[in-house]
Amino acid sequence: MVIEFLKFKVTPELREKFIQKDAEIWTTALSRYPGFLSKEVWIEPNAPMEVAIIIRWATREQWKSIPIEQLDKIDAKFAQQMGKTYELIQSSEYQVRKFPQS
Repeated sequence: MVIEFLKFKVTPELREKFIQKDAEIWTTALSRYPGFLSKEVWIEPNAPMEVAIIIRWATREQWKSIPIEQLDKIDAKFAQQMGKTYELIQSSEYQVRKFPQS
């Protein structure tokens, strides 16, 4: 399993709209692709300007096989709804490792 970790800086007054539109637009679109497992949105009560999004993919190959043109279309639709009220401040990739317990 691979984790896609994204952190956004969002205008605090629009944080809930950001989360709603993300679910409506991004989650709906990504869930149609093979390998999509789940998605979570994390908020820190003491950081009202930050939203972290964690997406679980079965494999990196499935995640990266999504055509860039499709991602651009989804991004444009989201940006049209949200305007310039957010900024991607971190993008990371993690592999989930499981080790046997002794």
